[in-house]
Amino acid sequence: MSTVNIRSQIHQIVSSMSPLDELEQDHIRFVLDWIESGSEIFRIEKPATPDIHLVAYFVIASTEMDQVLLVDHKKAELWLPPGGHVDPGEDPKETVRREAKEELGIDVEFLFDEPILLTVTKMVGNVAKHTDVSLWYLLTGDPHRTLDYDPDEFNQIRWFTIDEIPFEKSDPHMKRCIQKMLSLKQRSVIE
Repeated sequence: MSTVNIRSQIHQIVSSMSPLDELEQDHIRFVLDWIESGSEIFRIEKPATPDIHLVAYFVIASTEMDQVLLVDHKKAELWLPPGGHVDPGEDPKETVRREAKEELGIDVEFLFDEPILLTVTKMVGNVAKHTDVSLWYLLTGDPHRTLDYDPDEFNQIRWFTIDEIPFEKSDPHMKRCIQKMLSLKQRSVIE
């Protein structure tokens, strides 16, 4: 897909998102303005050029949504959902598929076609300072399945129950992602 078409597609995805809260509403406005400005939205040079670029996270949840898989990321020095940078012209869902195969050796099963959360985060840890614009996708997985993770990227991987998630050592928006995930679960139970 051409970069122009994918920019338009990403703009459409972001503009159709229902925000969890005022912060996500602010992030949506920021990202729409950023895309409309014509700025480069994809990382075109490692480690962090341009300094604001698109990322796709994927939260793998158990069928009951009472557990999530997090990775002990070596560079970020945090427990994070897996994910990665969206390549130029790449559909973010393809990024999720590619990264899941590279990092965990799995094929993905999306719970929702579109991302459930959008965040804008200044990165910390053992990485070049930059800002990630992250689309958070929700996948389903089996906590009993053994995964073959990439030891070059992760110290370890682990399933956490919702009550065990180390929010203080995770992405600053992880708690909000879990809130949105659980609200979507509750909404689907009601419907």
